[in-house]
This record gives sequence, C-alpha cells and structure tokens, in this order.
Amino acid sequence: MRTVTGRSDHVVVIGAGLAGLSATLHLLGAGRRVTLLEQDETPGGRAGQRDLGGHTVDTRASVLTMPELLDEAFAAVGESLAGNLKLTRLDPAYRAHFADGSTIAVHTEAAAMEAEIRAVAGPAEADGYRRLRRWLTELYEVQKDRFIGANFDSPLDLARPELLRLLKLGGFGRLGPRIDGFLRDERVRRLFSFQSLYAGLDPARAIGAYGVISYMDTVGGVYYPAGGMGEIARTMAAAAGRAGADVRFGTEAAWLERVSSRVHAVRTRSGERIPCDAVVLATELTTSYQLLGARPRRPLPLRFSPSAVVLHGHAKRDWPLLDHHTIFFGDAWRRTFAEIIREGKLMSDPSLLVTRPTATEPGLAATAGTQVISVLAPAPNLRRGPIDWGRIGGRYQDELLRTLEARGLSDFGAEFTVGERITPADWAARGLAAGTPFSLAHTFAQTGPFRPGNLVRAAGNAVLAGCGTTPGVGIPPVLISGRLAAARITGR
Repeated sequence: MRTVTGRSDHVVVIGAGLAGLSATLHLLGAGRRVTLLEQDETPGGRAGQRDLGGHTVDTRASVLTMPELLDEAFAAVGESLAGNLKLTRLDPAYRAHFADGSTIAVHTEAAAMEAEIRAVAGPAEADGYRRLRRWLTELYEVQKDRFIGANFDSPLDLARPELLRLLKLGGFGRLGPRIDGFLRDERVRRLFSFQSLYAGLDPARAIGAYGVISYMDTVGGVYYPAGGMGEIARTMAAAAGRAGADVRFGTEAAWLERVSSRVHAVRTRSGERIPCDAVVLATELTTSYQLLGARPRRPLPLRFSPSAVVLHGHAKRDWPLLDHHTIFFGDAWRRTFAEIIREGKLMSDPSLLVTRPTATEPGLAATAGTQVISVLAPAPNLRRGPIDWGRIGGRYQDELLRTLEARGLSDFGAEFTVGERITPADWAARGLAAGTPFSLAHTFAQTGPFRPGNLVRAAGNAVLAGCGTTPGVGIPPVLISGRLAAARITGR
C-alpha cells in the first residue's frame, strides 16, 4: 500500500462530516496530532441535523447501518460505541406499501422476514428469500475486507484470491437478474433491489457486487441513535476532542499553501495559516480538487448519481400506514429508473420514502403528539435533467403530497406542515456537485480502483476522504473512507 511521503506528525483534516471524523479518530489512535476544520458551526455534513420550528430534523442521511464501523472508529481512541451512543434497532427496518394495496414489513431477523414473505407471497417465495439471504451474506463476507475495506494502488490490486470467489458468486453480473433468480414476486424483488438507487444505479444495470447494500439494509439491520442522526457526528467530534484533536467549527479552508508537490499549510478564510505535515480533504470531491488546484485524470467524465427532492416538516396527527421508514412504491417501477437516471425527467409514477423518526423517538418533536416527517422523492441531478426548480418546486411539492394522499395518507396535504423544501437546485447552492447529495454513481468505471483514488498525484501529502472517493456513498462507506485515508498517512 502506497502512503504519503515525508513526515506526518501533524495532520489537518478539512471537513467534519463522518468521513473527516472517522479519519480524525483513526489518525489520533495512530499517534498523530490532528487539527480538524469545519466551515459550519456543527459537525455532520451529509449526516447533519437542524432545529426546524422547535422540531429536531435529520437533514440528510436517515438510515444507519453497520454500526460496528462506528465502534471501530471510537475504539481507535480507546472509547466505544456503547459509551457514546444509544442505538435502537428498527423492527421493521422498513414498511413497504405497493400500488395494489398490499403491504410488506421488512424485518432483518431471518425467521421474522421468512414468515412475512410466506404470509404475503407464499412458501416458494419464502424459500427464495432464504437462498437470497445466504447469497447476500456471502457477497458481503467476500467483499468487506479485501474490496470495500481496502486501499487500492491500481486495478491490479483486484487480483486477489477473493476475486475468483466474487466472480463465482455473480458479483460482476447484473444485480436485478440475479435477484430475479431467487424471487418471483415483483413486490419482494423490489425490497431487495431498491437499495441500488443509493448508489445511483438501476438494479437492472448495477453489478451484482452491489447486493452488499441490500445486505446492510435487510440482513445487517437498520438503527436509529437516541437524539437523532446528528448525534453520530456530535459524539465522534467530542471523542476526538477528548483524545487531543484541535476541533475548530466555523472555520473554512480557503486554499492550500504548497511548495512543489507538498502542502505545507492550510489557509483559512479568516487569513489564519495552519502549518501541517499532511492534509486530509474530507469535503465534496469537487471542492477538494478546487482546494488542490487539480482535477482527476480520467479517460471518462465523472458521472453523478440522481438527486432528490426532500420535504421536511411536521404533523399534529399520525397515520397508521407510517412506520419509522415507509416506502410507497408506484406501479411503474422500471420506468422510474429510466426517467430519473437516463432521461432526466421527474417520476411519472413516484416511489417515495417517508421517514418518521418520532415513531422511535417522540422527543424529537417540540410538542407531545406531533410527528416529525420527511418525504424523499428521487429526482434527476442537474446535469442529467436541467429542470427549472425555482419555477416548478412548489407545484412538485403539491404533487407529492397529493400522491401520498392517494396512497392512503388521508388529508396529508392539509395536515403536513412543510418547514423546508430542498430541490436539486438547493443541493447545488450548498456546494454539492450536479445538485445531488449522493455524489458519484457507482458505475463499474467508478467502482473500487476505478473510483477517484484517495491519493492525489498533484500533492504527495494530501489524501481524500468522503463519498466521492473509495469506497463510496452511504454511512458505512464514508466511515471506511476515513479509516482508509488515515491508513494512507500512518501506513497501518
């Protein structure tokens, strides 16, 4: 494994999202002195939180899986996940409602999910689920250390013994057809393939290896931290401070002071000069390259994931159809992927994710009995679909509310008070490339060693972390990316 050159005693980490916080904790555990800079007044980045009319709202990430990666980060500084966060395992992880009026609860415990599928789709489908679960577990076991959790210096690093096993498992075939081989019921197929959208892909086109995302959701388990998703970053930042990191909020990095190919200091927007031996750029990928004054050397242009329209708000009543995470599937499933990924159009038959964290933690609401609710609608990113969101944003919001009313949430448009609407244009205004919070799509050309690497040719002592680099998008991958970035500096 290649590492940064020269001394690495003092490292400046730019960005206190989960990737930057993970890198900070792992660097501290390896004996490095760390200064952590964050332009916002609070940590979190894509796993942030804010007060909205007295209600606590998770502003971006809402699904936590693989909490053992958090435990690993805390353990680097002699602490533990249990000592910092109280997690509730969600059961069901999701509840799905379909256009035909049927409902399936997604349980991550094998016997419970098997019983659910048998009751809804019959014994043959339950048997298919058992076989699919074994396949997903094998996929994860093969990839977790040598592919997802490893640094790559070149594509030749793929030539590992595990590669043959991954090939035999169908990891380089298509995910959708592979899942179809286990399951016959279209509803059940969706429950184990919709996760590919997290990676910016149509399940019919995603490689089978991305079944690991479904594993994380449907086998590994979905959790919620007491206090909301923002508690993850807050507790990690506090642990970093206790371990000796100099954590500075409200401090924006303006440029990197370089001599030849080495970064010697970070200059802040206020004019402060912070000398360093190495730097970790845990920011939006395009922002990192701007700071470096470089661009990735790639034969193909970067391809970004679809975006999303998100409505945050509250209601003074509840609906029996809503769990913590509830998916309302439209009928035109395959058409949806074509529209938002390839054609740059809004969904003609929307599939929506509704998150109600007060189902697990009522105290997130300002008043008793009030429900905090977020509605997420996948949408084209700005490069694929240059939609005039300033003109249609309000009308599309009304359309989404009407859709949910038609799906069974009676009077939702009247009862749900929207406190904030976020469109792809708003994501872009917040500095997210292509107006998407999901960064680069996980196409084959942007997977593993073909994704923008975390070592930077333009600077011998700069390392990248976050969802735009290895291994990718989502809370588990960005936590891993922080560890991998730290390893590039420490050699561990």
